[in-house]
Amino acid sequence: MMGLIGHYRAMARNNAYSNARLLRACCQLDDDAFAARRVSFFPSLVATLNHILVVDRFYIASLRGEVLDYHYFDDEMPFPQAAVLLAEQEKSDRELIVLCETLEEQDLDRQVRLDRGLRGIHVETVGSVLPHLFVHQIHHRGQAHAMLAGTKIPPPQLDEFFLLNDRFLRAEDETSFNARG
Repeated sequence: MMGLIGHYRAMARNNAYSNARLLRACCQLDDDAFAARRVSFFPSLVATLNHILVVDRFYIASLRGEVLDYHYFDDEMPFPQAAVLLAEQEKSDRELIVLCETLEEQDLDRQVRLDRGLRGIHVETVGSVLPHLFVHQIHHRGQAHAMLAGTKIPPPQLDEFFLLNDRFLRAEDETSFNARG
């Protein structure tokens, strides 16, 4: 049994793996195709994938004990090119992995303060923010995956992470990600 901390550590690694695969596929698009209007919650791949990164950084800072002002979200698209976004997302993913690798059971009850703008400061716990962050990522990556299917680039497989039998399918991705870290 891996336990909850082990699960969060695995989710952080899965998160990095999935983001890298998806963004590497997007790097094969030209800037116009990456920014093209598409049907989804956010109107383009660039908007959706920037949203993931911006929200990741907000929650990771909060998990480290920082309280970012809600105006942090004013710049919704800081990285309009896929290659730059990939590099920035990898940095964020590494921070999340380190954060999860250093977690101990008692940390799950530690309070996390989140600025919610007009709704004020909300107090959550590490144990509630982490699963929310992972679900948020999965939710929007799924949308980006569907949008990518409407391009000339086939969307990558994103679910070859947890099963031992799939390990050979992700070996190159794991080696590549670890080499850049």
